[in-house]
Amino acid sequence: MNQENQFKISKSIFTIPVVYVVVIWFVYWLEIQFDYNFNKYGVYPRTLEGFRGVFLTHFIHSNTSHLFNNSIPLFVLLSSLMYFYKDVAYKVLFFGGFFTGFLTWCIARESYHIGASGIVYLLFSFILFSGIIKKHYRLVALSLIIIFLYGSMIWYVLPIKEGMSWEGHLSGFLSGFLFAFIYRKKGIIKKEYQFKETEFDLLFDENGNFNPPVLEEESENLEE
Repeated sequence: MNQENQFKISKSIFTIPVVYVVVIWFVYWLEIQFDYNFNKYGVYPRTLEGFRGVFLTHFIHSNTSHLFNNSIPLFVLLSSLMYFYKDVAYKVLFFGGFFTGFLTWCIARESYHIGASGIVYLLFSFILFSGIIKKHYRLVALSLIIIFLYGSMIWYVLPIKEGMSWEGHLSGFLSGFLFAFIYRKKGIIKKEYQFKETEFDLLFDENGNFNPPVLEEESENLEE
């Protein structure tokens, strides 16, 4: 693979993560610039109006700290998804994002739920469980790195911090596990090596007994 092709692959891997992060920062900038609050466009459980948040919640954040805390893991996890799972990356992102928002709409408390945290937990869970299910050394290594960097995230699927949408985190985590199972045969799969029969193998029968080949001259003598 030449350098030009490598550059194209690298560019395609980082395009979606960069665009996503830029969009969520731009949405927050619009709120600040025009003194507008988008929180009411988040998920509000079990109401028709609140259902629009299933599609919009992942782009809305309450403050710069909330936004910054989501931006770095979003970029890392999205880049990993685009590299290792380019065949199903968009399906995981869009369908997984919808399912995460929908599950939040079904189970969450009556409040507005906003933020890209659901997507972060979706990707975290998908890559983690996919690496374990596939038993692929590179994916397992990536999973271990993710656990090392974001391992404390696991606890936030439980109601341990006031004002945090643990329901959104839990929804993303469960969605990631579901999609890891659905796409267990997609992405990088550990190859099973199949050994081809060689001339050396033909010297032995199925019981392992030595069976030398009969040469043409010998066969002529046998016929005589």
